[in-house]
Amino acid sequence: MTAPEFYTRERVFVREVGNDPAYVRASRALVRVEPGVTTEHHALVGVVEVYVIVRGTGIMHLDGASDRLVAAGAVVRIAAGQGQSVTNTGAEDMVIECICTPRFQPDCYTPTMG
Repeated sequence: MTAPEFYTRERVFVREVGNDPAYVRASRALVRVEPGVTTEHHALVGVVEVYVIVRGTGIMHLDGASDRLVAAGAVVRIAAGQGQSVTNTGAEDMVIECICTPRFQPDCYTPTMG
């Protein structure tokens, strides 16, 4: 069964494909960013993220790093607590596989100033 997609304050659509409270070591989600959208700048406290760009193009914004152009196949590692956002610069939806360790929980999400 496929999990339903839901919209978040981050300005993205999320479909959790692996976030089980019984398995705290990691979670996985597919995130969809519509064309022209910049996600809310935020950090995940205590959670390391890996983004795998599945489809689309954009600009990855990470605190402490230069902005980076990303496209399908790119892998972005995001340190725990590192501020981040992404802008979809393409004409189609950008799809990102997000892998979190330990697993994502809503209380780790912290809006930040970008």
